Amino acid sequence: MVFGQVVIGPPGSGKTTYCNGMSQFLTLIGRKVAVINLDPANDALPYECAINIEDLIKLSDVMNEHSLGPNGGLIYCMDYLEKNIDWLESKLKPLLKDHYLLFDFPGQVELFFLHSNARSVINKLIKKLDLRLTAIHLVDAHLCSDPGKYISALLLSLSTMIHLELPHINVLSKIDLIESYGKLAFNLEYYTDVEDLSYLQYHLDQDPRSAKYRKLTKELCDVIEDYNLVNFSTLDIQDKESVGNLVKLIDKSNGYIFSSIDSSAIEFSKIAAGPLDWDYYRTLAVQEKYMEEAETSEKDDKM
Repeated sequence: MVFGQVVIGPPGSGKTTYCNGMSQFLTLIGRKVAVINLDPANDALPYECAINIEDLIKLSDVMNEHSLGPNGGLIYCMDYLEKNIDWLESKLKPLLKDHYLLFDFPGQVELFFLHSNARSVINKLIKKLDLRLTAIHLVDAHLCSDPGKYISALLLSLSTMIHLELPHINVLSKIDLIESYGKLAFNLEYYTDVEDLSYLQYHLDQDPRSAKYRKLTKELCDVIEDYNLVNFSTLDIQDKESVGNLVKLIDKSNGYIFSSIDSSAIEFSKIAAGPLDWDYYRTLAVQEKYMEEAETSEKDDKM
């Protein structure tokens, strides 16, 4: 079995930065990582990608040739990738033996809650290559500072979860910058746990633009609460403890923690139902070793 992550989220949520930081972290704890760039508009990559969709199709070429805008061009590119899925499969097959996969997708949110082509690409890869993937949906933490934007983020997260039908983790990215956008109306746990949304109604009513949509907002909040699916983890991509906690959650969701365990169904159940602070079967010791080596290397470089 091959494990990995499907990294999605609105533009500016930090997907490419996430892929860069996550690949470095996973490498430090001893995993071989391959980053697959499936964003045809991303031509300034901070990481070395094993597969680049620009070798198949470029957004700029599509826009020029078919007189499309950026949104229409991205949909065309995903359609083209779906029809040429054999190209992607052939590129992935050499990596399947020993690599952990990170798929960096475009930031056009319609691809993941409205159109079917990106979902079809993911599903075909899962079935044909026996992949175990978790969707990582990044949402910029600054949206918590605006009740209206926060509810929009909740709706987007819920729609994406239902549409993709994958193990799914919603993440408030750039959590280290959240205080720079002003004081939150409630503590952070309120936003991560998605508690009683009626408390946001008062704050929305203070804004004349939002007050006239009070009834619509209430109905939308009721939908979110009725499904009761959305919550958030937090992430500071520069903080190794924050990244490590998220990795534990991801590994539990896609089954990576079970991959090297030869045990009974009872033991599997204990691990699945247990807290997230399991010892990774000595992986954390390996992590500390790599972290110490990395810090030593950084000190040597400075000297």
